[in-house]
Amino acid sequence: MAEARIGIIGGSGLYKMDALQNVREVEIQTPFGSPSDALIVGTLDNTSVAFLARHGRNHTLLPSELPFRANIYAMKQLGVEYLISASAVGSLKAEAKPLDMVIPDQFIDRTKSRISTFFGDGIAAHIAFGDPICQNLAEILASAIAALNLPDVTCHHGGTYVCMEGPAFSTKAESHMYRSWNATVVGMTNVPEAKLAREAEIAYATLALVTDYDCWHPEHDSVTVDMVIANLQRNAVNAQKVIQETVKRLSANPPHSDAHSALKYAILTPLDKVSTATKEKMRVLLEKYL
Repeated sequence: MAEARIGIIGGSGLYKMDALQNVREVEIQTPFGSPSDALIVGTLDNTSVAFLARHGRNHTLLPSELPFRANIYAMKQLGVEYLISASAVGSLKAEAKPLDMVIPDQFIDRTKSRISTFFGDGIAAHIAFGDPICQNLAEILASAIAALNLPDVTCHHGGTYVCMEGPAFSTKAESHMYRSWNATVVGMTNVPEAKLAREAEIAYATLALVTDYDCWHPEHDSVTVDMVIANLQRNAVNAQKVIQETVKRLSANPPHSDAHSALKYAILTPLDKVSTATKEKMRVLLEKYL
């Protein structure tokens, strides 16, 4: 079913890609259920891409309700090898101001009730996750932002994304704790998304779009919902430009990624000892190793 090498997951505010052409909806069922929405397959500058609205196109899913496994499995079924994850975040550092973009290179997982692996059911695997982002893909994202020279946008290349459970935002105590950890941004969606992408051998990078300062900031109480929504909308416009430029560069020169062989030494269970049912369920991920 290979239809697109490049996948895009749009977060809060980014529910579609206006520049997509030759668009069609693809309904996919996976062994892990239905994705957040139909995947949109189309072309950006003659490059085939698959787009998914993470929360559904009408934003009907809370972070904890997201079908992370189905979303990543569906991308894999479509042949995606590179995945750009756009996500709204709060800033934990004064220098990462609203409308800025952060390309994190680390995650801290503070989630509590999410399944974060495809494995189990008689097959054990442990991926390496010390460097959770594909650095080569992140470099292309950063170069795309630099080339566009967007007004009011500073790119912060590198940093730590704290992923919290939500849906409530941080307490001030939590926010100050994350700052003491030298974290850069806080969000609710990139874990276990990034872990599952690695298990699916998909190169993954986050485009974190700052909407506001988290509640640690002395001026936080002057932040209104209207301001955050306005920033979400401006971020979505900027993100589409960055993604389009990234796709153009990625298509012209697809980089090597260690993620593409992440399972080579990760699977501990001999595959001939795995049940037929489990192998069938995992076929899209295990095909080249069977």
